Amino acid sequence: MTQAFLKCGRFRLPVQPGRRPLVMGILNVTPDSFSDGGRHHCLELALTHAEQMIADGVDIIDIGGESTRPGIAPLSLQEELERVMPVIYALRDCGKPISLDTYKPAVMREALAAEVDMINDINGFRAEGAIDAVKDSEAGLCVMHMQGQPQTMQQEPRYEDVVTEVAQFLQTQVDLMRAAGIGRERICIDPGFGFGKTVEHNLALLKNTRRLIDMLDLPLLAGMSRKSMIGAVTGKPLERRMAGSLGAALAAAQQGAMIIRVHDVAETVDALAMWQAGRADR
Repeated sequence: MTQAFLKCGRFRLPVQPGRRPLVMGILNVTPDSFSDGGRHHCLELALTHAEQMIADGVDIIDIGGESTRPGIAPLSLQEELERVMPVIYALRDCGKPISLDTYKPAVMREALAAEVDMINDINGFRAEGAIDAVKDSEAGLCVMHMQGQPQTMQQEPRYEDVVTEVAQFLQTQVDLMRAAGIGRERICIDPGFGFGKTVEHNLALLKNTRRLIDMLDLPLLAGMSRKSMIGAVTGKPLERRMAGSLGAALAAAQQGAMIIRVHDVAETVDALAMWQAGRADR
């Protein structure tokens, strides 16, 4: 991967090989997310959590207003805006890049007008109008792969070759974005761990992280924190998956992932700092 930085609105984030991966902290302002639903649902609690993440060394704060756990019903446009916009306005001058996790073009437009620095789209900018909504901004764009929709994605996901098919999808979407005039320096990719994949599919993607990076030549975001694949490997329930999540983060970092999306910011920052200090290739 040859890209030296990721352009994210007001920020240029270093993503060149050899650096410690960036830590993206998850800020869910939802009552029903799979891991921390309801904990930061009101503005005051969301801001307190964001302040703690900043103190813990977070590099990017990713705000999500709609749960995308398997089987969840879609959220209305108005309700999503009511959840995320006050948080965006409150945090936009916090000194850290602010990312918004949304697949709705109308929400993207509102957030970009509020100077959000990044759009993180689980739907890979496939929705009608999504690329048009972001193309003229300066925001960073994370293109994620998802098979199906959140309501049905875990109902027997199937692939002939999950690594190749995920890479092909991501390349197609990146090509569409480039054709719309979006610079490569604004784009990163996410294989979508847990989004329409079995445990075996997820592990195949994790094992082939470097291959995906080499195929697309773009920074890769890995988001495995507390997910069911961690539980499947470790046998641990949701509330005891921190150690497994740290292990997954290090496995992705070892293969070149440059953004690690997590719930446990302080622990991930420390684990990556120690991993970086002990790397034999430095």
